[in-house]
Amino acid sequence: MIDLMKIARTEADGGDLFNTLSQLFEKGDITPEGFPDAVVWKGGNHNNNINPIAHSLTDAYALLGTIAAVDILGLPFYAVPMWSQYRHDTELECLSWFGNLPCTSIKWSTAGDAYVNDGKGNKVVVMGKSGNAPLRTQAGVYCNVRPYGPITVVRSMPCLPYSQDKSVFNVNEDGVVHSEMNTPGVQMAYANRLFLQLVHETGHVGRVATKPTQAMEDGINAGLHSWLLQGTKFEVGRKYAVDPYTEHKEKIDKIINLLPSDFKDGMENWSGKIEQHIADTNYGLLVWDLINKQNTIVLSTDLDGDRLTDLLADISDPLREFGSMVAKHIGKDIDMRKTWNEMGYTTGNGRDMTSVMHRMSGPPIHEQTLGSADAMLLRLLDGDEWVGGTKQPYDPRIHFVLIRDAYIDANPDNKDLHSWLDKSLEIFDEVYSGDRPGFLDGYKLLKNAIKPWDN
Repeated sequence: MIDLMKIARTEADGGDLFNTLSQLFEKGDITPEGFPDAVVWKGGNHNNNINPIAHSLTDAYALLGTIAAVDILGLPFYAVPMWSQYRHDTELECLSWFGNLPCTSIKWSTAGDAYVNDGKGNKVVVMGKSGNAPLRTQAGVYCNVRPYGPITVVRSMPCLPYSQDKSVFNVNEDGVVHSEMNTPGVQMAYANRLFLQLVHETGHVGRVATKPTQAMEDGINAGLHSWLLQGTKFEVGRKYAVDPYTEHKEKIDKIINLLPSDFKDGMENWSGKIEQHIADTNYGLLVWDLINKQNTIVLSTDLDGDRLTDLLADISDPLREFGSMVAKHIGKDIDMRKTWNEMGYTTGNGRDMTSVMHRMSGPPIHEQTLGSADAMLLRLLDGDEWVGGTKQPYDPRIHFVLIRDAYIDANPDNKDLHSWLDKSLEIFDEVYSGDRPGFLDGYKLLKNAIKPWDN
């Protein structure tokens, strides 16, 4: 068994975490293109026909949960050191290592404003904070696909509703504020195409959430969407009053000329229902979609999509609470969470809301956020994961869900592996049913209950 407490204490004390972890793994046999000196570790059983995945070793419980899960499962993997101190010490180069690995990957997002040592005896906020934005740039990420209940959100990652490039902002003699679009238009086109592909393949309603009349970036995004619809069999219900492609044709054609010549090949046979909305109105519509279990695909900008997925993660609790209030008003004493499940709703509290980042080239990166990882780590180190009976210990289920999804993605035809992964998740749920064990006790129980893949 791995001494997880030693790892936790080493990280918390600012010790030599790199040396501690390097003793657990061997040197990897792959190198990300362009980075011959990259640190890539290798673990699990590689003596089989399974395509391995890559893990980012980030911070706190995201780090501990990953190490525990890979030890329990025994599947082949690669790992890149990426915790806060190491990101700072490498001047974020480790993000480039991870972002350029040629395999399906898992990335954890943890607290962005962690303090690290600056090498001069001072504490500073880690360079790049969470590192999400620089990683996406390094990896060539063009969209983030996040499903939750009946709703799947396609976030165009490089597309901001308003320009964020301060260097191009200026105010002229007349007091007019001016900025130029700094959004990579080619990546916007790829995100739009993936959105239409998902609508076509699933048969779900497609909703476009942009602000083309308010922001030039969104005008270009909506214009690319309009251009992509040309020559297809999609039915557009609600339409923007002005065709944004016609409005911005000269600018959009410059982007189109940069796309591969076969970019729209096959799209002439794509079909489905598309609704074009202003982003703000989408929020209310999607609450109705959630209530009515309407399967929906949403195309959104990065910032608006972030707000949207936060809404979806948070909305189920108030809906359940309101349901309880109505039931109580009419004299019914019910367990609303049980009733919610019986009614066929699969949305929980957002912690089961994973996402997949798609790259311009190379396999996707599966992603999850663990914002309270540092707080939970402190509870473990303090020896009271229950906080005097007011809290539940950490639930590492999401690690096993992410690993399952990533391996299925990397090995789509290996049905034996898929079945074993599903069985392992069932065993996890059995171990964690009832009173939740402490993290270390849960690790021991899972280690005894799940036979590693190589066995």
